[in-house]
Amino acid sequence: MAAGRIKLTAAALVVTSAWIVAPHAAPVLDYNFFKARVEPIFLEKRAGHTRCYVCHAESNNAFRLERLSPRASFWSEEQSRRNFEMASRLVNPGDPSTSRLLLHPLAPEDGGSVFHSGGRQFASKDDAGWKMLADWVNGQKP
Repeated sequence: MAAGRIKLTAAALVVTSAWIVAPHAAPVLDYNFFKARVEPIFLEKRAGHTRCYVCHAESNNAFRLERLSPRASFWSEEQSRRNFEMASRLVNPGDPSTSRLLLHPLAPEDGGSVFHSGGRQFASKDDAGWKMLADWVNGQKP
């Protein structure tokens, strides 16, 4: 009788394991996509808003962008690498809906944070800038 239970238990384990779904690996954040498509969003002027860069250049909060060199219109390679490292800490790869970098500037009416003092840079998840950030978080390549 005990042997029958062991066989049944082993068979049950085999059947049960077939139903277990292995978690998929989080996507890798792509630096080139960040530099080409995400960083320009931080410099973009939106009607009724200050550019992200104005408040977040060397700021004293979690989202801190490198200060542009005098007369520069974009970051150096070294500065972009530091921006990438900083921004990467504010996202959950593969999950834009829980990534602080996407939630803070998003309007609360569309799931964003109420605690962003810089206004609602993105009125909804349909905003092109928000979608670009989400693409990066989802591992999009250039």
